[in-house]
Amino acid sequence: MIDVLVVEDDFMVARIHRGFVDSVDGFRVVGTANCGEQALTAAAELQPDLVLLDLYLPDMFGLDVVPRLRTAGHDCDVMVISAAREAETVRGAVRQGVVDYLLKPFDADDLRDRLERYSARRSNLSAGMVSGQADVDRALGRVAAPPVTPTLPKGMSVETSELVERALRAADGTLSAAECATRVGLSRVSARRYLEYLSVTGRAVVTLRYGQAGRPERRYHWHDR
Repeated sequence: MIDVLVVEDDFMVARIHRGFVDSVDGFRVVGTANCGEQALTAAAELQPDLVLLDLYLPDMFGLDVVPRLRTAGHDCDVMVISAAREAETVRGAVRQGVVDYLLKPFDADDLRDRLERYSARRSNLSAGMVSGQADVDRALGRVAAPPVTPTLPKGMSVETSELVERALRAADGTLSAAECATRVGLSRVSARRYLEYLSVTGRAVVTLRYGQAGRPERRYHWHDR
């Protein structure tokens, strides 16, 4: 079991993140903190394996927490979760040795994928010695990406994909799967499948709209490259 500390200044967002983490097999949240000083205290008390670290904290910048964790002798890994998109911030996170950097907004599947990859890399270093370069590469996340194929997934048609693409291009702003389904004449489930395919292939961008309750709504817009 991988113990996780969530560091997030927004109470509601922290609760959402906690739910996301606890839904992933092999992970559990052992505590939360809403500022840098609380994060340092919680790390000392709870000894987490992984810290999910927001950068915009009320008392200090999140990346300043990392060297203080190391100075205090904590060897926990750090995964940044932030809306910070500045290249220098990302480079700074890399220099600090973070294991991943996830941009807000995101949904449960986005975080699940990164946690599962983290768990796999962690497992690659569970033995006393690595067996070869391939183990080192896997531990560093340097696994070759699967080849991109131009063919649609099974059960999807070129004609329907083009209809969804045209609806997305013509939209004034973003579309939800339900809105797209109404415009194209598909079920919501089918529309979302095509929209997710466009997102995965880089032709659409996903944003999240948070409501008063329940899961955030995924919204899509065409990616003009």
